[in-house]
Amino acid sequence: MSIEVKNLLKVYGEQKAVNNISFKVEKGEIVGFLGPNGAGKSTTMKIITGYLEQSGGSAWVCGTNVSKDPLATKKKIGYLPELNALYYDMFVREYLSFVTEVHQIKNSKLKIEEVINTVGLKSESKKKIGQLSKGYKQRVGLAAALIHDPEVLILDEPTSGLDPNQIIEIREVIKSQGKNKTVLFSSHILQEVEAMCDRVIIINKGEIVADDKLSNLQKAGDKQQSITVEFKEAIQKDWLEKLNGVSSVKNILQKESSGQSSIFSIQCSNAELVKKQILQLAIEKNLNIVSLQSAEQSLEEIFRTLTT
Repeated sequence: MSIEVKNLLKVYGEQKAVNNISFKVEKGEIVGFLGPNGAGKSTTMKIITGYLEQSGGSAWVCGTNVSKDPLATKKKIGYLPELNALYYDMFVREYLSFVTEVHQIKNSKLKIEEVINTVGLKSESKKKIGQLSKGYKQRVGLAAALIHDPEVLILDEPTSGLDPNQIIEIREVIKSQGKNKTVLFSSHILQEVEAMCDRVIIINKGEIVADDKLSNLQKAGDKQQSITVEFKEAIQKDWLEKLNGVSSVKNILQKESSGQSSIFSIQCSNAELVKKQILQLAIEKNLNIVSLQSAEQSLEEIFRTLTT
C-alpha cells in the first residue's frame, strides 16, 4: 500500500480540521482529493508528507509510519504544496541543483536536464525564479517534487496559475507519472480531475463524504439520474411529468423548422424505468423519438451535492 491513512485526526483548539478519516491509495492510482476551502485537504496532505503532526490516528507511506520515521517517508515522497515556497534569487538550474544535493542524487546534471524537459521548463531555465510567471514557478515546484524519482506524489493544486495550454501539458506529465507512481492531488479545477482520475475522494468539514471510482459516483444515488429525450413533435410537458419516478421536467428546446420538435431534460429516481415509460408513451401517442439517453452527472454537480 503506497498511502494509508487510519482514523486521522487533527484538532486546532476546539475545531476538528480532520475528523477520523481513513483511506488507502495503491501504486499506479491517480486519485483526486477534493473539497471546498477549509475542508481539510491541505491539512491531510501535510500530515501524510510529515510537514504537520496529527492529533490522532496514523499515516503510512510505502509501509512506513510517517510519525515514527518522517525522514524515510520524505525520501519516498515528491510534494508540491499549495503555497509553492521557492528561492526567488536563485536561478532555475541552481535551485534544482540544490534540491539534488538535499536528496544526495548522483548524476545530478543529467537528472536536472531530464526533469526540466519533463515539466517544460527549458525555455525559462536560464532565468532567476523570481523572474518567472506564476505558471512557470509552479513548474519549478513540480520539477523539484519529481527530481528524486519518488514512489509517491502529493500535489496540492498542481495546475494553479497555469494557462489552458500549460494545464494540458502538466496534465500529461501527471498522467505519465501515474503509470508507475502513486499520485494524490487536489484541485479546484474539476474538469482536470475528470480528465486525469478514475477515483476521487471528497472531504467536507473534515470528514470524507465520498470515496469511489468517478464512474460509480456519477451513477450513484437516486437523485443523481437524468434523461434527455428529443421528440420529432412538440409534445405536452405534463405527459412526462406524470410518469412514475419523475421528479422534474425541463423543456430545453421547442422549435419549428421543417416540423415541430421538442427536447426535455428529465430528473428521475430510476432512469431505466422512466425510459421504458417514455417508449410506451411514444407508442400510445404515436410520437417519434429522435433520441433518448441517460445523462451522467458531472463531477461539479456531484461535488456541489455532497458539500452544500
